[in-house]
Amino acid sequence: MTNHPHALEALAAADAAELRAILLEVCSSPTWADAVAAARPWSDRTALLDANASAMAALTVADLNDAMAGHARIGEPKAGDATSEREQAGIKGVDTALLDELHEANAAYEAKFGHVFLICATGRTADTMLAALRERHPNDAATEAEIVRGELRKINDIRINRLLDEG
Repeated sequence: MTNHPHALEALAAADAAELRAILLEVCSSPTWADAVAAARPWSDRTALLDANASAMAALTVADLNDAMAGHARIGEPKAGDATSEREQAGIKGVDTALLDELHEANAAYEAKFGHVFLICATGRTADTMLAALRERHPNDAATEAEIVRGELRKINDIRINRLLDEG
């Protein structure tokens, strides 16, 4: 990881509206963004990542739904969204049959849980995402919500690190 302390300082020094907009790009839960912003100033990268973990741990199911609303369906990255396309790079070039299986499994999951299947897709292949989808489908709603919370935290960590590394 490249260390760009000025990126952290710039983020910490941003005015409230600018910081909120930046944080909502990381995670679309307003509650999460407000909690992370309230933890400023962050002494270092670890403090910002700790703020992510604390904010994520405190989210209600409704807040988790807000956070998931910002994520594309697995197998369908948002066209023109570099973050979505980068995070779902593992589905590029996948054969149609596997994509069809992903779509079917997504539909079954969404019908059961009422939201997109959320997984930290970075570095995962389409096969491993499909396997995880099938593995998690039998979960009850409470178990799944906690898994989603952990996956969102990992996604946010990756996005925060990228934000700081690009600074």
